[in-house]
Amino acid sequence: MNVEVTPLPGIGVRKDFEIASGRRVGVVSRRDGTQDLIVSKSDDPDAIATQVPLSNEEAAVLGNLLGAPQLVAQLQEDHRDLPGINTRQMPIAGGSPYDGRSLGETAMRTRTKVSIVAVMRAGQLQPSPGPDFNFTGGDVLVVVGTSEGLDAAAKILTHG
Repeated sequence: MNVEVTPLPGIGVRKDFEIASGRRVGVVSRRDGTQDLIVSKSDDPDAIATQVPLSNEEAAVLGNLLGAPQLVAQLQEDHRDLPGINTRQMPIAGGSPYDGRSLGETAMRTRTKVSIVAVMRAGQLQPSPGPDFNFTGGDVLVVVGTSEGLDAAAKILTHG
């Protein structure tokens, strides 16, 4: 997929790509740090049909929504021929007992035999987090293990 980067003098940078319908989807990153999600008109890929301003927090959540499922799908495909191995995404909700605490404090591997293989935060992938990695509300964890282990991990992340 080819991402086009267009400088917008005095404004910032537009980054977009063409989707199967011929429309363009992207982001305008403004010099003041704000971002807009943009979608072109169906009949004119250079004209904007929809422009949605996003706060940094909203952009991060959108990035997590889009990024984590792609990684989970890839891992599920990779584990297709390994019976009993599953991959799931699990959020760290605000108010979770592990919001602001480290991966090591969960004792997740010891308690459930699952592995946290990545964390999506603010649209950025953090692969192979170590025990000192601190979770933040809004993080989406990519977790691999048995169905039973994944169910237990979800309970731990929600209830401690």
